[in-house]
Amino acid sequence: NAEYMGDPRVNRLPYSIKVLLECALRNCDEFNFKSADVEKILNWEQTSKESIEVPFKPARVLLQDFTGVPAVVDLAAMRDAVKKLGGDPNRVNPACPVDLVVDHSVQVDASRTLDARERNEELEFKRNYERFEFLKWGQGALNNFLIVPPGSGIVHQVNLEYLGRVVFDNNGVLYPDSLVGTDSHTTMIDALGIVGWGVGGIEAEAVMLGEAVSMVLPEVVGFKLTGTLPKIATATDLVLTCTELLRKRKVVGKFVEFFGPGVESLSIADRATVSNMAPEYGATMGFFPIDQKTIDYLRNTGRDEAKLELIEKYARAQGLFRTYDATAQADPVFSGEILELDLSTVVPSVSGPKRPHDRVPISRMKADWNDCLKNPVGFKGYGLAPETLDKTATFTYNNTEYKIGNGAVVIAAITSCTNTSNPGVMLAAGLLAKNAIEKGLKVLPYIKTSLSPGSGVVTKYLESSGLINYLNQIGFTLAGYGCMTCIGNSGDLDEPVAEAIQKADLVASAVLSGNRNFEGRVHPLTRANYLASPPLVVAYAFAGTVNIDFETEPLGKDTNGQDVFLRDIWPSRDEIQMFVDAHVRPEFFQEVYGRISKGTDRWNALQAPTGTLYAWRPESTYIHNPPFFSSMELTLPKINDINEAYCLLNLGDFITTDHISPAGNISKTSPAARYLTERTVQQVDFNTYGARRGNDEIMARGTFANTRLKNKLLGGKEGPNTLYVPTKETLSVFDAAERYQKEGRQLIILAGNEYGSGSSRDWAAKGPYLLGVKAVIAQSYERIHRSNLIGMGILPLEFRAGENADTLGLTGEETFSILLNGGNLKVGQDIDIKTSKGTTFQARVRLDTDVEVEYFKNGGILHYVIRKIVRPN
Repeated sequence: NAEYMGDPRVNRLPYSIKVLLECALRNCDEFNFKSADVEKILNWEQTSKESIEVPFKPARVLLQDFTGVPAVVDLAAMRDAVKKLGGDPNRVNPACPVDLVVDHSVQVDASRTLDARERNEELEFKRNYERFEFLKWGQGALNNFLIVPPGSGIVHQVNLEYLGRVVFDNNGVLYPDSLVGTDSHTTMIDALGIVGWGVGGIEAEAVMLGEAVSMVLPEVVGFKLTGTLPKIATATDLVLTCTELLRKRKVVGKFVEFFGPGVESLSIADRATVSNMAPEYGATMGFFPIDQKTIDYLRNTGRDEAKLELIEKYARAQGLFRTYDATAQADPVFSGEILELDLSTVVPSVSGPKRPHDRVPISRMKADWNDCLKNPVGFKGYGLAPETLDKTATFTYNNTEYKIGNGAVVIAAITSCTNTSNPGVMLAAGLLAKNAIEKGLKVLPYIKTSLSPGSGVVTKYLESSGLINYLNQIGFTLAGYGCMTCIGNSGDLDEPVAEAIQKADLVASAVLSGNRNFEGRVHPLTRANYLASPPLVVAYAFAGTVNIDFETEPLGKDTNGQDVFLRDIWPSRDEIQMFVDAHVRPEFFQEVYGRISKGTDRWNALQAPTGTLYAWRPESTYIHNPPFFSSMELTLPKINDINEAYCLLNLGDFITTDHISPAGNISKTSPAARYLTERTVQQVDFNTYGARRGNDEIMARGTFANTRLKNKLLGGKEGPNTLYVPTKETLSVFDAAERYQKEGRQLIILAGNEYGSGSSRDWAAKGPYLLGVKAVIAQSYERIHRSNLIGMGILPLEFRAGENADTLGLTGEETFSILLNGGNLKVGQDIDIKTSKGTTFQARVRLDTDVEVEYFKNGGILHYVIRKIVRPN
């Protein structure tokens, strides 16, 4: 490899691309990785403009339980399939380290009490016993498989604080840490100089089994940071600003690499907040190269000192260590125009009410909110009539009468790895609570407040500082260590509050320190959802409404009857830093993470089956043997043309994976509820779709079950329904698809821009596959979802530029015929589509690499891997 270090092209490469280069050099075998691939990466300045394909083999895989359970279900089913086809099922085993953190199952059932965490974890184990038992089987049956048990933390914070290696030492061979994860926000690790991004569960399973990732060599957008953050701004305000700027730049499918003197002023925790939200700004990664702050962070989080020395020496020797002093290296070459942000211009902000990239400066929040109420229905509008703007509802809670209106805050949650990994903003929330309480302010008792940090270290430093006592006093008691409200595990609102919202049809609000606020995600009754820093979450809890101008309106009155404004209680940056320096200590990390390998009492008490093959239980409503490989043969399947397919759904722009495969509660009127009820499961035990992802029968019925889904086949009316075209009946999406399948009808889906945005969710592809969908025709796709569709053998097609279903006059009531040439498609080719109404148009095949063409021919990526395992040659 040394000969390449003298190549002048190396020093011009972005740091993130150097990691891809090292991987190609180390793995070069002239089969999976070829010398030509190395040259392609060295010529990145030119090849990144040409959609050139290169392989990449991540060092490890990261899972969370919502995506991890179905991944292990697939591996168990693949073992069955390999044995049936005459192969050795033990060959279905992770070939690289796989870490699974159980963090998506715990819900905010209990809140505002000191025993909330204990009650929530007890319910978590009761609801998810079968899932956890199954995972424990996997822990014993699979090699290279570590499980971080429930109650330990959020996957990305645990990855940042504990699992991240930065440099791997594999029997004396050193190479950069890198990973793919089955969660979009895997990018949080990019803040440590570790290359990592989110992929679909299907693609991750292939990596686990030794496959390289086939990727288009990306452009790298340079984002130069200068100056320092002002004293009133937080890392949350910074990331919301970056998200807005990068969305405008359109960075989908690209790496973003941060550089410039402003980077040095940001802590790793601040950088992690920025990297975490790469999916929200659309990038594959938001990368910060290794520098001295990286080494300092590793030391402060209790990593081994000898390892730190090795990491620094290796990174410097490989040209992966960035400096910002007088000896600083020349900046790399980046793609196109460089973005630039002066950190001193960042102002306190929130994002919402329906998308994470719709930033609103706090100074404009009241005006923006009132505009949203009146604007036509859309991402920034609710279309309320003038006479309904000021409507209110009165209810009794704990023997006291309260009145709420539009904008009332009913959920305030300090949650999510995005912010709880950052001691600065967490301690700021505690300090703001302390200052407010000392002024005599109170939080309205009906607001569902909660604290769900990403690791036990947060509790340690909040306890050490004494600030947890103030958070407890205003209801932000510890609810558990998990994603909770951020992923929709917000639990029920108190009945009087829920009834008041529904009776008056109010636009109620949630404020959370999370990264996603799509409609229907946080809670079905909070139509407005705002992302905010932890101290702003506390501030809005005191305000009780988002309809407030913090500059001119007080939060309340102090004990002397004087107005208290937000500026009166906002902690100074110097005070926050003093608390960070005094109370965030390495021994806290060592103590918390020293317990992980020992498990928890509840986890250790689980009795799990053993053996190479899993003994499926037909009666289980959590774990079910999926039908993906039941009829599979060693010979390649025949790829038939799509003939007179009906349109299952005609969808608009920005359909998220939450719309396609929701993770939240199972509605009592849904097909999934009907299935569970038929199996004598009580409604109280329905749990969530996310927790049921190990059961294909439920997940098929939960596909497109989001109550906020807007389907043009029904005139854009909200709901999980569609038009059954032959009879013009309105049916649930599942019931319509089931009827189509019984009649032998093929199905397609029409969609707009950014189809499949949001969380990486393999069931957003598996579900449509089980419903009989053969192709999706959209204006554009989110990167991970497009890959997942191919992974399940569903063909992603893209309208030509300037065209969509509306411009072509397509209503969805036509049938569609598509010639597929037996699956012998070319990368990016245009194909003809004919409809029953005489319209003919072209769409581009979004198989972007030759490997993706092979996956499609095999019926999906896992089918490809099974054939390779059984018949290696």
